[in-house]
Formats: sequence, structure tokens, C-alpha cells
Amino acid sequence: MVDATVAPPVAPAPPAAGATPGRPTGPSGWRAELRRLLEVAALVGLVVTQPMLDVLGRSPDFFLFHRATRGETLALVALIAAVPTLALALLGAASRLAGRAARSAVHTVLVGLLLAALAVQVGRHVTPLRGVPLLVVALLAGAAGAAAHRRWRGPGLALRVASAGPAAFVALFLFASPASAVVLPRGDAGAAGVAAPGGHPPVVMLILDELPLVSLLGPDGRIDAARYPHFAELAGGSTWYRDATGVSGWTPYALPAMLTGRYPAKPVAPHYSQYPDNLFTALGGLYDIRAEESITRLCPPSRCDQPASPRQGLGTLVRESGKLLGQVAAPVDSHVDPEESYREQTAAEAGLDAAEPVPADPKFRWDRLNANQPARFASFLAGLRPSDRPTLHFLHLLMPHAPWQFLPSGARYAAPEDLPNDGAGWVELARRRHLAQLEYTDRLIGETLRTLRATGLYDRALLVVTADHGVSFDNGAQGRGLGAIRAAAGQVAWVPVFVKEPGQRAGRVDDRNWEHVDLLPTIADYAHVRIPWRVDGSSARQAPRGRADKRFYDRPGEPVTITGGVPAPPPLPKPHPLVGTTVGERPAGGSARVADLAAFRAVDPDTGELPALVWGTVGASVPDGTLLAVAVNGRIGAVVPVVPPDPGGRRFAAFLTDDRLFRAGDNRVDLYRIGPDGALRHLSIS
Repeated sequence: MVDATVAPPVAPAPPAAGATPGRPTGPSGWRAELRRLLEVAALVGLVVTQPMLDVLGRSPDFFLFHRATRGETLALVALIAAVPTLALALLGAASRLAGRAARSAVHTVLVGLLLAALAVQVGRHVTPLRGVPLLVVALLAGAAGAAAHRRWRGPGLALRVASAGPAAFVALFLFASPASAVVLPRGDAGAAGVAAPGGHPPVVMLILDELPLVSLLGPDGRIDAARYPHFAELAGGSTWYRDATGVSGWTPYALPAMLTGRYPAKPVAPHYSQYPDNLFTALGGLYDIRAEESITRLCPPSRCDQPASPRQGLGTLVRESGKLLGQVAAPVDSHVDPEESYREQTAAEAGLDAAEPVPADPKFRWDRLNANQPARFASFLAGLRPSDRPTLHFLHLLMPHAPWQFLPSGARYAAPEDLPNDGAGWVELARRRHLAQLEYTDRLIGETLRTLRATGLYDRALLVVTADHGVSFDNGAQGRGLGAIRAAAGQVAWVPVFVKEPGQRAGRVDDRNWEHVDLLPTIADYAHVRIPWRVDGSSARQAPRGRADKRFYDRPGEPVTITGGVPAPPPLPKPHPLVGTTVGERPAGGSARVADLAAFRAVDPDTGELPALVWGTVGASVPDGTLLAVAVNGRIGAVVPVVPPDPGGRRFAAFLTDDRLFRAGDNRVDLYRIGPDGALRHLSIS
């Protein structure tokens, strides 16, 4: 028998002073926290930092439009890269107070949620799933990923290696993205034009945005003088280049082509460091430059003062970036096009004093033109004054570009951001809103002509009014991308171009094949300035180009050939016979919900704002396609269909362009269901 001796058990060492049982302590505990921090940083980088900086990096116009400084842009990048990670890290650190098990569980939950968020983004790109089904699949994927992370070491190790990603994403944004030119511009030297024999007249340029030529035309192919009297007035005293096309459907490519005379070659920022040779440098040695740009910064500091209207600040950048993050992270496709999210500030919002007396034009019924017009336009009008030195007055105005918010009178109205622009019912609504904003733009053209005549500049100046591109309102091809170009090139490519020579009195039409690379050579020719670089365009004062086809660039360096002449305007839908009629009591016929009913309870026309867009949802008893009549104060203002269901529900939206429907104070809004026999049934509204 073997005698065995059992060693007595060793008592555990007492915890260190100040330590709490169950809480990780010492170097190993902090190493664990560091590992968790790196894993969270890697996932946040994939879920937030990379997609956000990718979109913003490809959108330098976002920073240019908001007049962001270098410091504000860098601060925004730092917030995107650091704040979400720090917030989750603090949440995890707080969970340590509940003990080691709670800390581990919280980290696992965070990993699972971040993996689910990543799965939403990946799933939206590689699968047809949307909405709740995609969300369910993403949550299952997140749970599986969290379980794998908790069970095996490999996933955690891979995440810690990937934690270098956020720094790489920031570096790519700062040094390799198109927006890098805005943040870290490299030089502003551009070639100056050479003065040629002849006079140097004042040059006034107004570049509108997203304006198809066909929107201005009547059935006879001429400018519709009834709807757009001031465009017709402009055409009556200038040369209308009727067969004129832009070169791209995206302003950051289209406008540089117009101002450099070169077709788009590379996807770079619309910035002077990327386009050093342009209209502003060509005329800048001889002309005083007064430029109001919107989503470009082509005029270098050596030629132009900083923009007159104030910057919008870091708060605006953060708020707009937050909206972008919501679109990126959502399990549904966004109806909001980031390229259509620009909204010009009014003069009042920008804090500008009224530069002009209130015009006598009775069509500005609010007597508040300076409050309604965009701030850049107010600044532009204020600068239209004669000068001893040749002067270039330049304005790129985002009108009638979406978002559509102006009635023909100049009154503003609110609209939800998620209304679709394409699909049955929606594309028709989009076109009506576009045309209403174009009628308001016509008022601004009239103000420009009035100011030029009042100051004596009209006869002396070279006046150029055009647009950078159009937009399609064909169902299934709404917009201005390649699909719209192929389906409706006449609406996207063809734009109005009016050039009034100094001293010109009579209007004429020139049907040469104008492409927008011809704009710079034409202006330089009239200004008697020689352009010291090669251009792809030719002056309209020279012989027309021999070829009849057009070049259009959905992507720089990849031209699409367009053929065909001046497009015919699409027929306008005839108004429903009920529009404008009065309606009394009708039998009940269902229910509906109208958003923003409170706006009808306290209408104040003196503010220049009206609830002119009525939208909401209908109950299941109202079939798809049913026509609804929308009445305000007993008079029908619009008849619209109930569209098929979408993520917003079974919706309708009616646009009321007649200001006379509204009155000060309380206004009554009613909905009526139109039956197959034309009978009206009243819908109860909530």
C-alpha cells in the first residue's frame, strides 16, 4: 500500500486595493478592452465611416454648395470617423460597472448589431430584398456573426486587423477622392486670356439648372409666351440657339465643360485646382469678375473675392450628413436623390438686406420678392451696376432645379422628402411641380431684364442665359442619368441658349448644332479675348460645325452619341373638368388621412407660404387608381389618382397652383372620391 500525501489547498490572493470582484483588472483587462475597442472601430468603419466618406468623397459639390471651409470639412470628417466609435466605446466601458459577464455580453450585442447594420447595406446592394424581409435576414446574419465571434478567435482577430480601415478611409477621402481638391487644393494658377482688338463689353451670364428646352415650348415650337412672358421677351431681343445641347446631365461635369470649352475627361471636383483654365481666368486679367457660383468653385481666389452670401456652418454639414447616414443605413431604397437635395437660401434666410425696391409687377402678389427669391439671385441683382472697368457678372442659379418649392407667384410650399418622382401618378406630379417652379423662374428672368434696363447695362452688355442640362419626365426614365438619356434625350440634353449681343434689338433663331463646349469660345469672341488653350468647342460667330450629331457624357471620357434635331414638346395633360368648380355636400364614401392639416388652419399669405401640396393616405375601401378631387374652401383645385402602394403606404398627392384657393386664417380642405359615373363621395379626413 502506497502512502500518498495530499497538499493542502492554496488560498487565493486577496484582491488588490480598490478592485471589485468580477471586474477585469491589471494589464490583461485593459488589453481586453483595447481588443474590444479595435473590433468596434473596425465595424463602425465599415458601417459608417466608409460609406459616408465614399459618398461625400464623390460629392465635392456638397461642400461647395454649403460653402464649407477647410476646417469645417476636416471637422466633419473627424466627427464621422471618431464619434460613433467613441460613443459605443463609452457604452461598453460603462457596462464594466456591472461586471465581467455583463461587459462581455454588451460587446457581443454591439458586434451583432453592427454586423446586422453591415448586412443591411450589403443586402441592399446584392439582393432584391427590401424592408422587413431584409431587416429580418440582416438580424439573423448579425446574430450568427455575434455567435461566431463569441465562440471562435478568428472573427475577432480579423476585426482587429480591419481596425486600420477607418484611418485608410479618411486618407482616401483627403488625398484620393474628388472632394480632396476642395479640402486640400493644390494651386490656383490658370492661363489668362489675351486682349484682342475691339471693345470689351460688360458680360452678364445667368446659368440656370435642370431646365429642358421642351419645358419652355408651346405646341407651335416657340417659347410659350402665355406661361413664360419674360423668356419670350428675352428671345425677342436675342439670338436663340434652338438646337443647343448640354454635354452632361450632372452639373459637376456639365458646368466645367461650359466654362473651359472642353468635354468632360476625368471625374474630378468642379474646382479651380482641377480646372485651372476656365472663363474666369481667361477674362480675369482684363475683366473685373463678380461671380456667384452654387455647386462649383471654378473662380480662383486670385481672380474672385469670396462669395458674398454667408457660409452655412458645421451644423448644416452635420445635419445633412445625418440625413445621408439614414439613407445609407435604411433597409429600403431612398426616394431622395442626393443630387437633388440642394436648396438655395432666401435673401431673408441668408441675412441679406433687400437690394432692390419692390417691383411694380402685380404678378408678385406677395410684395415680398426679396424674401422669396434665392439669396444668390439677390446678390447678383445688387451687383448689376455699370463700371468703368469691363465686368463679368456671373450667376449659377439652382432654378428650376429640384427640390421644387415655389408656386408661379413666388409663394413657397412644403413637401415631404420621400415623395417619389417616378412611377404612375408620381412622374406627372413631378412635372407639374417643375413647370410651376419654372414659371417662378420666368419672374426672375423678368427681374433681371428690368434691372439691366434700369441701370443702363442692357444695351451695352453681352447677355447670356442658358441652362447646364435638362431632366426627363418620362415614366420609367425620370431623371438625367444614362437611362433617361437613352429614353428621352430630347428632355435631358436640349437646353435653352439665348445670347444677346451688345446693341442687339431684334430677336433671331440660329439652328446650328450648338454644344455647350461652344459657350466659352463664343463669349471670348464677343469680349475680344483670345483663349490661350485648346478647346473642343467653336464660337457661334464662326462657321457651324460640320457634323449633326451630339456628344453627351454620363461618365467623363465616355461620350454617348445623340442624334436628332430640336425636340417637340410633350403634350400637356388637359385639366380635369372638375378643376375650378365648386362642390357642396356629398354622401360619405370612405376615409383618408391628410398630412399637415394644421397648415390649413392658420394660413398667412403675407408670409409668402401656402399649403399648396396636399398629400396623405387612403383607406383600404378606396381602390388603387381611384380619382380623388381635392377642394379648398369648397372649390376643387386638383384631381389626382390613388397610386399603387409603396413603402409610404397607399398614397396620393395633389398640387394646388392657384393661389386664389386660399384665404387668410382658417381654410377648409376636403377630399372626394370620384366614381365611375362621375359622382362624388366625401372622404372623412383625419
